[in-house]
Amino acid sequence: MSVVRVEHVYKDYQLGEQTIQALHDITCSIDAGVFLAISGPSGSGKTTLLNLIGCIDKPTRGKIFINEEDVSEKSANELADLRAHSIGFIFQTFNLLPVLSAAENVEYPLLRRSDISPDERKARVDYFIDIVGLRKFANHRPNQLSGGQRQRVAIARALAIKPSIVLADEPTANLDKATGREILSLMKQINRHLKTTFIFSTHDQKVIDRADRLIQMEDGYITAFGIRSETEKNWTLARNRTAPEPDNE
Repeated sequence: MSVVRVEHVYKDYQLGEQTIQALHDITCSIDAGVFLAISGPSGSGKTTLLNLIGCIDKPTRGKIFINEEDVSEKSANELADLRAHSIGFIFQTFNLLPVLSAAENVEYPLLRRSDISPDERKARVDYFIDIVGLRKFANHRPNQLSGGQRQRVAIARALAIKPSIVLADEPTANLDKATGREILSLMKQINRHLKTTFIFSTHDQKVIDRADRLIQMEDGYITAFGIRSETEKNWTLARNRTAPEPDNE
């Protein structure tokens, strides 16, 4: 079953009198439970695609389905409600609230959920703080935590809503190599045990090396799709026929 379907999506931005086409005829399907990397150089469109999947932005043309529901024409309030229930976010700058403790940051997205009782909120916070290994640091504020610990808080916060999808934009960019590897291992363990779908926008080869699905992008096009099993080192790649042919000159 696909948790995300993107059908013939274009995204344009207006820069003065000039129209910038950030995405060109994007079509893809993302299955539940995958660990997927969207890779490409700066300006390739990978963050734009991630923002569309995350319902932070809307396509200029085309349709996007989240859990088989067309979200392309939903209102801002409807999209906010969808994000609150179905989509977790992990950012490279952590985006933690500095006046709140680690536990309070994890709880924060649950406060807008009227369907979750205070007891359930506390149970979720305790559970996910424990999963990311921060039980002893639950009452620490972000400025009392290392970069890796702050990213662990961000992961717990993303998971607390029990999303079907977690979107991560360059999640290792502000971490040293060793901490980045630890965070990737943690997310991979969560992916295996909770079957949560992870979708990364990344330049980082370490992230790509841990993925089991790959979307390669360049100049606003998907240029190739990749798949492999956990026992395989090499990707099986299929070129996207709708992308322009590479310049061989």
